[in-house]
This record gives sequence, structure tokens and C-alpha cells, in this order.
Amino acid sequence: MFGMKTIALLLSLHMQLSKAFPVPSESLNEEQIKTVQLYLENFYQLPRGEYRSERQNSTTVIVEKLKEMQRFFGLTVTGKPNKETLEIMEKPRCGVPDQGDFMLTPGSPKWRNSNLTYRIINYTPHLSKADVEAAIEKAFQVWSGASPLTFTQLSQGEADIKIVFAHGDHGDNSPFDGPNGVLAHAFQPGQGIGGDVHFDAEEIWTKTSRNYNLFLVAAHEFGHSLGLAHSSDPGALMYPNYAFSEPSSYALPQDDINGIQAIYGPSNNPIQPTGPSTPVACDPRLVFDAVTTLRGEIFFFKDKYFWRRHPQLRIVDLNFISLFWPSLPSGIQAAYEDSDRDLVFLFKGKQYWALSGYDIQQGYPKDISNYGFPSSVQAIDAAVSYQRKTYFFVNNQLWRYDNQRQSMDPGYPQNIESVFQGIGHKIDAVFQQDGFFLFFSGPRYYAFSLHAQSVTRVDRSNKWLNCRQR
Repeated sequence: MFGMKTIALLLSLHMQLSKAFPVPSESLNEEQIKTVQLYLENFYQLPRGEYRSERQNSTTVIVEKLKEMQRFFGLTVTGKPNKETLEIMEKPRCGVPDQGDFMLTPGSPKWRNSNLTYRIINYTPHLSKADVEAAIEKAFQVWSGASPLTFTQLSQGEADIKIVFAHGDHGDNSPFDGPNGVLAHAFQPGQGIGGDVHFDAEEIWTKTSRNYNLFLVAAHEFGHSLGLAHSSDPGALMYPNYAFSEPSSYALPQDDINGIQAIYGPSNNPIQPTGPSTPVACDPRLVFDAVTTLRGEIFFFKDKYFWRRHPQLRIVDLNFISLFWPSLPSGIQAAYEDSDRDLVFLFKGKQYWALSGYDIQQGYPKDISNYGFPSSVQAIDAAVSYQRKTYFFVNNQLWRYDNQRQSMDPGYPQNIESVFQGIGHKIDAVFQQDGFFLFFSGPRYYAFSLHAQSVTRVDRSNKWLNCRQR
């Protein structure tokens, strides 16, 4: 229960925030107010006494801190704790405050010695000792592969970087908050506590996509131990919010490579490492992997990400596929919605998955041979369903599947250009909307009218992401 003093303080913040809130102030609740207050205090240096102040400029300070946070995360900058802002604030994350791009820690601290040591002081009960040590070693290898640094584990004595699993208030003025919320934090290079990493012992640490993957969180925190601050690139390892990526195929993103090499110089490897870059909506060369509708929204897939376009929202937000579906692979190649069955089907290689809303159906993945494809078909380029028929595009061929009979229509495959004239021979993605098939080929899309049986519009693909650049 809140004490009377706490309630009074929350009511004071309520009045300040409600002036900036885009929804009626009565819809605010104490939990949301406290979320905003603590988030801005912990990660954006809102003075801890500021929310209590009745001074005229205290509201201005809160609004400016909200704008700073919204700019960092690429949100619409309103200075108001609206729905999308609160959603970001509620996500699990690192406990280190935010700054900007692959930013270096203020003052640019760095280790003078390139051969660093680390020691694991204690262990989580959720993993074996061997699994913890393997995750930590692999997390250090992420950084040693992109820099001249080396890391050696010590079993005793003083190490440069000490690794601890700690509960609640553990003596460093940065107490943990229990399950979820803040997962871990680390300290910049230096003597004493410098470089040390603390994991919240109340989290369930795993080596899979369940709960929180220790390797991924450790690799992020070690970036701080080496002198990196948070990045505003949502695909970077140093982005503050947690998102799962498959550890076995993990590659350090280019943004993080640039950051660590800005501090310590290039790798000693004769071939310098390069990493994946986060797709940019307004990149004129942007090519989608797959596109599908889902209950009125449109999803545009690219690598390990997807953009989510909602008909009532101006912002088209970029998300990790793994954030919504941890068991799905990256690089989805085709997708379509079967609105009659309220299912979405996603394809990669010879496998496909079925979604009901945001839930993966049991019994998947299945093999595309279930549709009647011969063994020579190894992957689907694009797919769309319309009037109980599903159209599959494979290289320059079109296959048509009858959803009711659950078999391929006779007379197929046919040449794509002979059925849909004017769209070319190779399709990257397609979806159906308002009597049109929207075909994506390279960085352009073609609107094909099913009534006129012709292309009526050609434009840049990224216009669907509300990119207005020419």
C-alpha cells in the first residue's frame, strides 16, 4: 500500500504530467505516474526532487526529459507520456542511463591494457556453472573478435572485470527491482568497481529464447565495461532494451563494431570484421523480404526485423521478429493472410509456420510439400491469398492453390508475366488490399488492379513506411 506521503507526492507529479498527457488526466493511474517518474530519474537524469516541486519550470523539465527520451528511441517527439512512450518504458532493459548513437561513455574512459582478465564471483541457480562460463566466454568473444582486446578468466585473485549475480540493494547505489524491469548494469573502465558487471539474481537466466538469455545480456553489459554507452540504433547490441537473437548465429552489428574500434582501434585479424546494419525506412535501396496483412495491420519483413503499419497510426515502427516470436527465424521469405481462417502463414526455405493473431500454432513448422510443391521447389519468394485461392511466386513461376480443396489448381505453374502483365519476372513480396495486388520487386512496388487486370501505379516501396523522401 502507498503511504499518505507517497500518495501526496504522486498526486503532485500527476498534476504536472496531466498537463502534458495526450489523454484525459483521469485515465492516468498511480502505476503509470510512478513508471514515468522512475524511468526519467533512472535513465534521463531527471532530478530526483523535481517531480515534487511546484515551481513553474518543473513541468518544463519533465516535458524536456520526455522529449529527450522520445528522440533517443525514435518516437514521435511530443513531450507527453503517450501510449508508445509508456510501452517503451515498460520493456525489460539495461540499468545504465541512455545517451545517443554508438556513443562512448562520457569522458571516454578506456582500459590501457588490451589483455583483460575477468572473474565470475558467483553463479545463477538457473544454469549450470559450465553453462554460465560458456555464455560469459562467448559474450567476451563478441568484443575480442572486433577489437585488439583479449579476455582471460581467473578463478581467484583480483580481476579487471568482476561478474556478480546480486539481489535488490547490493551496495552500489543502483538497486535491482526484482523480476523484469532492469536486468543488469555495468560500470565504465576504471579501478575498483570499474568494469564490473552485476546481473539481477531474481531474473530467470537461460541459454535459450525463454526469459532472459545470459549470453545476450552479458555481451551488452561488457560493452559498457569496455567504455561504450547506449546506442539509439534499435539493431545494435548496445541498444538499451532487451531483444532475443539466436546466440549460435549471432554477429556483432556494424554500429557496435564502429563503437568498439573508435575506442581501441581495429581488430588484429588480417580481415577486418563487418556486421549487419539495421535497415532504414528511407533507404532508397530498401527491398522487403516479405509483406503480409494481419487483422488490418500490414507487416513488412526485412532480415531479423519487421515494420508494423497500423491504419490509424502515422508512425510505422520497426521491431525485432524475435520480440514477438522468439522461435521464428530471421529472414522470412514469404507471408500471406488467410482471412477466412484468421491465420497468417510465414515461409522460410522449405518450412512454414501459422500464426493466429500473434500466437504461433502448435505443430509447426511444417514442410511446404503439404501444399503440393514438388521437391524441386526449395523456397517461396512471395505469396498472397484472395477469394479462397492462394498465389505462390517461385522464381519466374506462379502456382495457385485452392484453399477449400487443399490442393494445387491444374494448369499450374504458369509464367508470372503471362498472368500479371507489367510486374516483371521476379517478385520479392506481395499483399492484397482493396481489390489490388501490391507487388514488390526491388525497391519499387506495382499496384495491379484485379478488376482492370493491369498495373495502375508504380512507386517506391518505402512509401508504405511513410517515407516521403524522393
